[in-house]
Amino acid sequence: MPRSTTSGPSQRMLRVGEQVRHALSETLQRGEILDPLIENAVVSVSEVRMSPDLKIATAFVSPLGASDTDAVVEALNKHAKFIRGRVSGALRQMKYMPEFRFRLDTSYDNFQKINELLHSPEVARDLGPDDQNKDNDKDEK
Repeated sequence: MPRSTTSGPSQRMLRVGEQVRHALSETLQRGEILDPLIENAVVSVSEVRMSPDLKIATAFVSPLGASDTDAVVEALNKHAKFIRGRVSGALRQMKYMPEFRFRLDTSYDNFQKINELLHSPEVARDLGPDDQNKDNDKDEK
């Protein structure tokens, strides 16, 4: 049976990505990376996407409390090999230790833009009072 090429990540990729995310979060919490940019920011790892061969892990991070988020992501990419070594103990079961790539997580910004659009006067005008009453009725049930 041929596999579909348009499908999303496999169950294995999702499971390993979540394990890597936990190990990466623990390493960043311990403060083992001696870089002032990383030490002065709380780095939240929202998602880790694994390549199909599980050799590349793309971590989506949100530096909280940092004035220059791009600089923090750049510093994480600079220390990627050190982080890989620190995470390896928690991921002993993996055949190959993945190479880390860090990207800025912009999903929260996208959610904020959508929320602003939904609450804009133009959308509220289009909904009208009848649509709002229907929504309130659904909430009460």
